[in-house]
Amino acid sequence: MLRPAPVPCIDGPVSAFAATGPAALAHWHRVFEQASATARVGLWECRLSDEALSWSGAVYDLFGLRRGAPLRRGAILECYAPGSLDRLQRLRRTAIRTRTGFRFDAEIVARTGERRWIRLTAAVACENGTPARLYGMKQDVTAELSEAQRLRTLAERDTMTGLANRALFEQRLAAAAGGPAGAALLLVDLDGFKQINDGHGHAAGDLCLVESGARLARICVAAELVARIGGDEFVVLLKDERDRDAPERLADRIIAALNKPIWRDGQSFRLGASVGIARSGGCTGPEWLARADQALYAAKAAGRNTFRSFDRYGGASAGPGRRIPPEARIWIG
Repeated sequence: MLRPAPVPCIDGPVSAFAATGPAALAHWHRVFEQASATARVGLWECRLSDEALSWSGAVYDLFGLRRGAPLRRGAILECYAPGSLDRLQRLRRTAIRTRTGFRFDAEIVARTGERRWIRLTAAVACENGTPARLYGMKQDVTAELSEAQRLRTLAERDTMTGLANRALFEQRLAAAAGGPAGAALLLVDLDGFKQINDGHGHAAGDLCLVESGARLARICVAAELVARIGGDEFVVLLKDERDRDAPERLADRIIAALNKPIWRDGQSFRLGASVGIARSGGCTGPEWLARADQALYAAKAAGRNTFRSFDRYGGASAGPGRRIPPEARIWIG
């Protein structure tokens, strides 16, 4: 039979039914299934003796299966992306061995073909001191992770070029400073950008920034970070380079790439690039950036469209570099 029981709520007490019989049990089972479907979260259990699976309805929905369909663990594991499957198997073995639980986010491909992220929680149930069952919850967190990624992108990415922004660059610079002496920083400034932006409008200027950023990203694919840190200034952070001449060779390639014309509606724009190079040398992040800036200033003083490397014993030293006359770097129509 059903017995009314007072349940508090915002508007005062109401009556609900406590589970005291089969009808009440069926009622709350329906409520649970409806609520879990709305929240996209369900319960699961795996019997370790024969790997038999039991799911609530919402888990069937997450995997794109008909509710109540037969479950075979091997077939279900095929739904997991390779990286997620490897991690799941490691966590599962550890949980059984140590009798502890785990939680992690896994990528799956539902039977409908839809890619989803699920948050999987698990605990171990023992019988007579021996692990007998794994059980827990699975929840669809695709929207949550997508929103988190969107916010992270806004916080860490330059909205125009898609490269890392100054905030992310400063984080990576601080982490890399004081590290291996072979790490290098290349500070890149676009020569001739102001003339294009002022003379042909912001649309032309924006196009030059976007295309220059894309070229940098393609050339510096092995770099630790490529970022736009403001205006027409970019940076490239290189990992520990055993080849001492690698940063200079990369700078020469950057200058060559950024000198190629940028086309828009039958018109072409030409930029140049001045590059300042500095190695970490055990300095702080701000000191490292200041050294690269000093080398960049020397490159501009040398006529622009070339590079200079910072020598901590003697300031910015000349590099062979690539130099193109200034008149060749303006818009040519």
